[in-house]
Amino acid sequence: MGSMPGHTTVLAGYRNSPAEIARARDLMDIVPKNLSTVLDIGARDGHFSHLLTEHFESVTALDLTMPQFHLDRVLPVQGDATKLQFPDNYFDVVFCAEVLEHIPALDKACSEIARVARHAVVIGVPYRQDTRLDRTTCNHCRKTNPPWGHVNTFDEHKVSSLFPACRATRTSFVGSTNERTNSFSAWLMDLAGNPWGVYEQDESCIHCGKQMSPPTSRPFAQKLIAAMALRLTRLQEEFNPTHPNWIHMVLQKDVR
Repeated sequence: MGSMPGHTTVLAGYRNSPAEIARARDLMDIVPKNLSTVLDIGARDGHFSHLLTEHFESVTALDLTMPQFHLDRVLPVQGDATKLQFPDNYFDVVFCAEVLEHIPALDKACSEIARVARHAVVIGVPYRQDTRLDRTTCNHCRKTNPPWGHVNTFDEHKVSSLFPACRATRTSFVGSTNERTNSFSAWLMDLAGNPWGVYEQDESCIHCGKQMSPPTSRPFAQKLIAAMALRLTRLQEEFNPTHPNWIHMVLQKDVR
């Protein structure tokens, strides 16, 4: 994933937030120990690659563009999770957090992850995320995008089913939220052009590939519709049950 002006500062703030610190701590708690090699898929700024050096002799840090960091015992490589360039069973562990929610070819990516793992796969994804919230509207093609480019949603069953050759040996949950909307509010917000979507995201439009940006101006009718949608969603949140923000799973691979 490439960087944008100010991206490093924004990402550093995100990494230092209490929610992110708790998530990273949990992932490092559950990652298998006493093994030698790990592949970090979607390495981005090297945050997890660096943390993984505390538990593995060598870390391979993979991203769609060549990672631009230099860390001891970390090998940066360019690659695609849907067609990994490594032999079968090449890494003791494959670590994949903040990635699978972005990949349209999800089954292919998970098949590749399981293929190159010798012992285990560690997965971290949003849990039961309502991707109707915080959607954006592309100013170029006018199509609606999911927040943060999250084209997939997950629960325990979904993660396990994506790795049929593995068995889940550990599952943990991090954070809590009651954020959900409803079909009517989401439809109204789409009509209003999704003015409060997550336009600060790095991800480009999933339809036309151009950079997202917030609407510059909106007619009064759209402003009224957006306000109505927001009020309905906030009213609903008073009755929504809470659920975790993230699910983390260790999936053991039985190699014969």
